[in-house]
Amino acid sequence: MNPPKQTLKNITQSWVSGVNMSITKTTLVLLVLSILLLHDQLEMHGVDAGKTGGVMVGGADETPPPAKGEKIDCKSKCEYRCSEASRQNVCLRACNTCCERCNCVPPGTSGNRDVCPCYANMTTHGGRLKCP
Repeated sequence: MNPPKQTLKNITQSWVSGVNMSITKTTLVLLVLSILLLHDQLEMHGVDAGKTGGVMVGGADETPPPAKGEKIDCKSKCEYRCSEASRQNVCLRACNTCCERCNCVPPGTSGNRDVCPCYANMTTHGGRLKCP
C-alpha cells in the first residue's frame, strides 16, 4: 500500500486549519486577560459590580475619605446624595444630621451604605433607618 500523495492543496488546507486554530486560541487568551484586567481596574476604583450594577456615579462622591479628625463638607455631599430624592428637604435634613454625627456620606444618590457603617446603622426612635 502506498501512502496518499501530499498535494499542495492538502498541505495548504492543513496549514490554514492550524493557523485558524492558533488564532482562535490566541483570541481566547487575550479575551480572558482583558476581562481579568478590567475586573482588577474596577476593584481598584471601588466599583462592585455585584452591588451597584457596575456603575459608579461620578462627581463629588469619588473623593477619598477624609483623614482622621478632618471634617467633610456635609452640605455638598448631602446635596448630591439627595439630588434625586422625591422629598429633598426631608432627605437633606436627615442626611446632614447623619453626616454631622458620622462624618461620612455614602457615594452616589442611593445605596452603597456599606461604605459608611455608622451612617447605615443609624435609626429613628421608631426603629426605621434614619439616613437616606
